[in-house]
Amino acid sequence: MKENGIIKLYRSAVAAIQKAKNLPLLFMRLVLAYGFYTTASMKWQNISGVAEWFGSLGIPMPVFNAYLAALTEAAGVILLTLGLATRLISIPLMITMIVAIVTVHWGNGFEAGNNGFEIPLYYIIMLFVLLVNGAGRISVDYYTDRILKKRTIH
Repeated sequence: MKENGIIKLYRSAVAAIQKAKNLPLLFMRLVLAYGFYTTASMKWQNISGVAEWFGSLGIPMPVFNAYLAALTEAAGVILLTLGLATRLISIPLMITMIVAIVTVHWGNGFEAGNNGFEIPLYYIIMLFVLLVNGAGRISVDYYTDRILKKRTIH
């Protein structure tokens, strides 16, 4: 059976779009890195204030958890930007976002404009995509994996 022109056009468009399939992973990593840069910077500028705030929210061991959150976010900035250990860093970053939703944002509803959980939820979804798919070809992870595969073959 012969394909009509619309089907051929569709298939060629899909083939062309497929060539850019790694760009969304790169863009997600960079957007997340930028978002975590802002929050990590604010935490490091006033870590004692963050620890006090964490304590007022009922977060256990507030000083430890303030440093842990700040360190996790700072590591996320570096690793997501490079695309290095992307799957690994996605897990603690998702946990950080879940804690943020539960302790800060949930009571404000969904909308970001009301300090709701909308943005942290988007971060979790993007981090989950990176956890499942990895960093993509435009990453240190991709090239490290290629080098490791060559070494195991030879």
